[in-house]
Amino acid sequence: MSEKRPSKQQVYTLLVEVGRKAGDGLPKDATGAALMCYASGVDEAEAVRETVAILKQADLAPLDVTGYGTADERRAEGHEIDEDEAELMARALAENSVIVAQMTPFFDKD
Repeated sequence: MSEKRPSKQQVYTLLVEVGRKAGDGLPKDATGAALMCYASGVDEAEAVRETVAILKQADLAPLDVTGYGTADERRAEGHEIDEDEAELMARALAENSVIVAQMTPFFDKD
């Protein structure tokens, strides 16, 4: 009998673009938004799937997801991760959850 190893969860940084949907809670004149999320998963694909599912449950309309990798991968690319961001990532890992760290609404410039 082989021992079952615990899965190695990691936290991935994801930028999710959302469109408009009734009840989405975005400002009335916004055309959509960008959400910076920290999501746990055994791989980035799982983190993306979980994030999209949760955002849909929150009446948001995910259109596109850009993955920026784990904290270690980001540091290797020269990204600086401040203390607040590191704390949110640790929380996402501890809670095995998706954390929306920032939401930036988009507005048409007419």
